[in-house]
Order: sequence, then structure tokens, then C-alpha cells
Amino acid sequence: MSFTSPVVLTGQKVQLEPLKEAHLEGLKRAAADGEVWRLWYTRVPNPEQMAEEIQRRLALHQSGSMLPFALRNQTTGELCGMTTLMNIDAKNHRVEIGSTWLAASAQNTGINTEAKLLLLGHAFDTLGCIAVEFRTHFMNHRSRAAISRLGAKQDGILRNHQLMPDGSYRDTVVFSIIHNEWPAVRRNLNHLLGRNTLEDNQR
Repeated sequence: MSFTSPVVLTGQKVQLEPLKEAHLEGLKRAAADGEVWRLWYTRVPNPEQMAEEIQRRLALHQSGSMLPFALRNQTTGELCGMTTLMNIDAKNHRVEIGSTWLAASAQNTGINTEAKLLLLGHAFDTLGCIAVEFRTHFMNHRSRAAISRLGAKQDGILRNHQLMPDGSYRDTVVFSIIHNEWPAVRRNLNHLLGRNTLEDNQR
């Protein structure tokens, strides 16, 4: 399978669907839920920018650098956010999980944890990645804590790494999970989701 081959990843709480233009209205409603774009240290599109953001991600998919998804809440059936495999480096078997945002009502529900489990499983088990990166704003302490809770380890901080929409510079904290850490990370994520899998029992 190519790193950019569209795929549906299905869990108990969330389904990751290949991003399409048809997701526009549902994603506009999701972004309006809690007005999550107003956090200054994030890059969440507001509803008026959603069409442009979908086109941007689809263009990156066509160029081979991103595999974008829309997130669907399995309980409500509604779209609740976006995520991607990005900065794809197929030659070196590396990707980054990023450009993720969730509607306020989908936060602290296990949806983000399960989405990361599905993406990591696709990256390591299907695509054969040797490492998966996560990056976030230094000031986004909630995101940093969530990434650490997944089992990722901090690699370092890229200072003055990117210019933000408000003109400030972003210090980017870089985390990663490498392939030999994946079995333990998978077990930890299943534990966080309250699952005791057959595979875990065999370890």
C-alpha cells in the first residue's frame, strides 16, 4: 500500500474517513462547536475558512506529502474534526501525525486516543514506518501532555520554528515513537481506552 492510498480506519468511538469536499458542511459545524479556532496557539480553521483548508489538504495529498482524514463520532454519526498523516517521507519510512483538531464536544471522550491508536497502527503495521513524529506549539501544554500520555518521547524543541497567523513565532516541540516502542505504546493506548485485548494477554 502506498503511503497516500486512501483508507478508512474504523474504531469503536471514531471512524477516520479519507477527506473529501463533501465533508465541508459537517466540518464547519464541528469547528463551530466550541469555537476551537479561537485558541491563539493552534491552527484550527474557522467555518468560513473550512473550504480553503479542505482544498489545501487535498492538494498536499495529491503532491504525496499528506494523507488527510475527517473524523466521525461513532456514537452521534456526526463529523467531529480532522487529522492527517503528514510530512510523509516514504523513502525513509517516516510520517508525522498532525494538523489535528476536535470539536469541543468530542474532547475528553476517548476519540482522540482511539484516532491516534488507529493512525499509529496504520503507520507501523501497514506502512512499515520506523518512526512516527508529533509536533505541537510549546505553549500548547494540553497537547504536549496528551502526546506524552500516548507514550511518545520528546526529541527536542525547534525555536522560532514557524510564523503564526498573529505574527508571533512558534517554538515547536517535537516528539516521536519508534517502531520497537510501538507494541508497548499500543498496549498503553488500549489500557487508556479501557480495553484488555487478546494480543495484550499474550505478551
